[in-house]
This record gives sequence, C-alpha cells and structure tokens, in this order.
Amino acid sequence: MEENKGLQADGGLSGDSGSVLPIGVLKFRRQIITLIHVGIFAGSLLMAFLLANNMQFRNDWFLGQYPRLLLLFLLVKVVVFGWFKQYQGWWRYVSISDLLAIVKASLISTLVLVILWFSVFMRTESIRMYFIEFTTFSQAVFILDMLATIIMLGGLRMAVRLYHEEFRTEQAGKMKRFLIVGAGNAGEALLRELHRMQVERYDVVGFIDDDPAKQGMNIHGISVLGTVDQLPKVCEKYSVDEIAIAMPSANAKQLRKVVQLCEGTKTRFRTVPSVADIASGRFRVSQIRDVDINDLLGREAIQLDLDMIENYLKNKVILVTGAGGSIGSEMCRQVCQFSPKLLLLVEQSENVLFFIERELRKDYPQVSMETVICDITDKIRVEQIFEKYRPEVVIHAAAHKHVPLMEANPGEAIKNNVIGTRTVADAADKYGAGHFVMISTDKAVNPTSIMGSSKRIAELYIQDLNNTSKTHFVTVRFGNVLGSNGSVVPIFKAQIAAGGPVTITHPEMRRYFMTIPEASQLVLQAATMGNGGEIFVLDMGEPVKIVDLAKELITLSGFRPGEDIEIVFSGMRPGEKLFEELSIAGEDMMPTHHQKIGVWQKKGDFDREQLHRKIVELVSVADTQDYKIIVSGIKQLVPEFIGDKVNGK
Repeated sequence: MEENKGLQADGGLSGDSGSVLPIGVLKFRRQIITLIHVGIFAGSLLMAFLLANNMQFRNDWFLGQYPRLLLLFLLVKVVVFGWFKQYQGWWRYVSISDLLAIVKASLISTLVLVILWFSVFMRTESIRMYFIEFTTFSQAVFILDMLATIIMLGGLRMAVRLYHEEFRTEQAGKMKRFLIVGAGNAGEALLRELHRMQVERYDVVGFIDDDPAKQGMNIHGISVLGTVDQLPKVCEKYSVDEIAIAMPSANAKQLRKVVQLCEGTKTRFRTVPSVADIASGRFRVSQIRDVDINDLLGREAIQLDLDMIENYLKNKVILVTGAGGSIGSEMCRQVCQFSPKLLLLVEQSENVLFFIERELRKDYPQVSMETVICDITDKIRVEQIFEKYRPEVVIHAAAHKHVPLMEANPGEAIKNNVIGTRTVADAADKYGAGHFVMISTDKAVNPTSIMGSSKRIAELYIQDLNNTSKTHFVTVRFGNVLGSNGSVVPIFKAQIAAGGPVTITHPEMRRYFMTIPEASQLVLQAATMGNGGEIFVLDMGEPVKIVDLAKELITLSGFRPGEDIEIVFSGMRPGEKLFEELSIAGEDMMPTHHQKIGVWQKKGDFDREQLHRKIVELVSVADTQDYKIIVSGIKQLVPEFIGDKVNGK
C-alpha cells in the first residue's frame, strides 16, 4: 500500500499519472519490467543472428548456437542492466540521460561477454564445443546484439513516452494558442512539460527569441517564429491567446518591453518560476503563473547586512505601531525573521490586528508576541504599554497617509501624525527605549498637502528630541509601495475587473514605486546605521508614469487599453503633486555605505522652545477642522508648504 502511494506521488503509473495498468498490477511493476527486458534481450540476440546470417533461419544457429548462447547473454545482461538501475525508471519520462544509460549498460554487457568468450570459453575445449557444435559462428553477433539491444530498448521507451504525450493526451475543450518567448533551456523544458500534460490545454504555435542563430529553427517540431520586436505581428498572424515568458533570469526592463510591445493584442501573459526556484526544486518549469505588475516594476535584489540587522533586533522587545497596515504588517514579518524576544503589535483597528496576528502566529510560532489595541494619541494608554513591556526598539509606522482624505479632514492628520508621533516618541524617551524609527514619506519634501506637512512636522519633533534623549531617534523616508492599501495598483485592478474605466488624475502624473518587502528591509538596514537625528532617504529608482502603469495593467489583464478598457483623466485631487521629490543625490544628501540609502542633511530652523510652542499652537486648532486656520499653523513650522496655493484654498 505504501509503495502505491509513493508511485502516485512521484507521477508514476498510477492515479493522476494516467496509467493504463490496473493498480494491483503495479505491485509487480519491477518484475514485469525485468521480464520485458529479458524478452528484449532474447529478441536482440535473435536479431543479431539473423543479421549475421543474411536474415536467413538455419538450423545450425537457430537450434544450436542461439539457444545455448542465449543463457549466457541473459545472465550477463540481466545483472549489468540491473546494476545500471534499468528496471526502476518511468518510461513515460524517458530522456537523453536514460538513453545514455542504456548505451552504457549495453557496452558494458558486450565487453563482459567478449572477455568471457575469448578468455574462458574459447580456451576450454569442452565448453567451447558445448556452445559451438557447428562449424560456423560469426563473432559479429556480439556487436550486432549490442546495437539491437540499444535500438529495441530505446525505441520501446520512446514509444511509451510518445504514446503518453501524443496519443493519450485529451483536449480540454478549445485549446489556447500559446507562444513561448525564449527558446533557451527554460523554453524547451516548458514545451516538454506541456506535451506531458494529460489534458492538452495549449496549442503551442511557436517560439520567439532574439538569438539570430535560432531563427527558423525547430525545437521538438515547434518553430522559432521571430524576434521580440516582431511579437505584435506574430501574435496577430497566429491568433495568439497567451504568451509565456520563458526567461527566468529576465529583469523587469526586459519583461516590460514584452508587455509594452503587445499592447492592443488582447493577450494574456504568463511567466515561469525564477532560476533560483527551479534550481532549488521548489518549482517546476511547468508551474507557470500570470505576469504581475510587481514583475514589471521590480528592481534588482537588495543586499542587506543581515548581521547588523540581527544584532539590532535579536532577543529584544520590539514595538511596531500601525502593525496592521501595509507597511507595519510587513515590518512585523521582517522583524520575526530575526528572533526578537517579544514583538508588540500596536494597532487601533481591531480587524486588521486580528488578521496579522493570525498570520504571524501561524508563520512564526516560535516568536513571542502580544497584540495591543491602542490609539497612539492616547498618552495614558501609550505610557501604560511602555511601562509594562519596556520596548527596546520602536518602529513607528502608524499614520494617516491618504492625501485627499487628509485635505478634507486636516485636523485628523495633525492629531494622528503629529500628536501621535509626539506621544509615542515621548514615551520611548521616558521609558528608555534604545532606538526609535519613524517611517516618513516623500510627500514631506516641499509638501503640497496636509498629510505631507504633518509628517514633516513629526520629523522635526523627533530630530529635536534626539538632541537630549538617550534614545536614538531616526527617520526613514520613501515613496509609494506596490500593493499598499489605497495605492493605485489595487484601485486600477478593481476598475479593470469592473470593465473600466480606469481613472487617472493627470496624464503627466509620475510616482516612485517600491515593493513593500524591499522598503521594509531597507528601513531596518537604515535603522542600524543611525546614531540619532538622521533622516534617511531610500533610493526609489526611476519614477513611473502612472498612465503607462495603467496601460500595462490593462494589457496584463488581457484587454486593450483605450478599446476594451477606457482610460479617463479626472483631474488632480487636492494636495497632489505631479512629481514627487525624492532622491539620494544632491547637495542636501550624503551617501551611506549602502548604495540605496542616503542621509538628508538639512536640519530644522527652530530652537526647542519655538518648535514646541508652535506645535502646541497647531495642535490647539486641530479640532476646529478649519483648513485655513490649520494651514496658518502649519506654515509657522513648514514655511515651504504651498498646499493652499496649489489647491486654491
């Protein structure tokens, strides 16, 4: 019974593997295969005698030499082929390596037979006369037998594979017309895997490859139809339904080129697992998946100093505010990988806290953690938490981040982003936390929004607090992250799923993008560098035009931008910028030892008394929710704020 389970799991001759044999027969599978080999050995020796005798049956060899030599050949070949494990393979998956093993086993068998024949039998009169009682014997039988064995065994195995891949494959309704981009090892392996599928779902029309030497060539009967630049014409000519990008090592720029070339073709895009995943055995080439926008906007893998991060986090009490948010939850995942003594998940929303706790306890059962419901503007509650748990590292991710909503509710931005940060930072100072990391935003640079200016004020406060505190306070700024709550990508996906239109505020709108894990990892790396008071800036790469992002998402969904899904420009919203300002190069920036992290050198222009007085004045008017009064208070702290002029208020 256990053997049967193993066969099924390995994709053998049972269950889903599509066996034509009854399950009971599988118990004797190896014995059956051995008998088949014995039959082929007998047949190959018979064919060798026929070839040596001009395909004529004569009594002298058929009744005399053949049956007597057969015993010797069978004894030797059964042992040698068993040594080469020829009775254990799955014939439906036969490959070049299997055929080479047959050749090796046949060569060794023939060599053993020749040595026995000339060194033993031909020197012993009685044995020689037993085998050769007739006058003629062609010693070419040895070579002919070897060739016949290779041809018959190899041919049988190839026939079994051909049967499974060509004749037993069922069609699952109308097959999708499939084009493979990349005629290399991954593309060839993908084609083979598709041919092995029990239910045929894809009609592979051809390959695409930029290698001039491959143009016009055939791979398993499928032609290379052209180069990547010829993709639109090939898709139209062959009515391609899906494109598989079989280039595991392709970077985001290469993937993006393929997608952009195919805009307007109503083609679905798939890709194969990465080289690392295939090499590790976690995934097979056939486990293709949809190309995601993360693939097109992805950047090179970042290099982290894991030892520094481990020293920063291991065996320490870590507190994360906003633990249920997009950034906060990912910070928790990253922290769990470095074995903290205790992880405190601080969050105001009970629903998101419930889900992130369940996820973390499942994925990191070895990590001690506590969930804490808390409004960070509540000083009494915050100090209770710090007094009870004494966190050593505080990662402050809680904030109101939605620009238009904060324009409509300016007082809430001040309360959460300014008062909340001040409350948590003061508690970290009072209860002796070693490190405090505030996550800020690119919108704090020359802000045009209430949200951006509130984060800038929070930066000013913790920079000043660092001057007299034993706690090391640092800030880390970065731009948009892919897939965060309220970001454009999930909004665009929902609009596409609803049939459109996709709404964009302005045709020239550009934004920086980074994946949430990358941003979180760089935040931890930057935190380890800080001596206190620094504002670290993450390298966000090149800004992306939002209209191009929308077109690519529509194309990836199998639609045509502007035809199947309309793109509508709705006008800029309050507080928005056309271009975000975030760079780790420039006169205000100083490099660090990490190429993706810089330090902003500009300091605040206020002494502590002025700063605290102006913050108190701003906080005192927050509850009025009066935009003009609140902006007047903001300008006392952030004179570069021009949101009221931009938004006409």
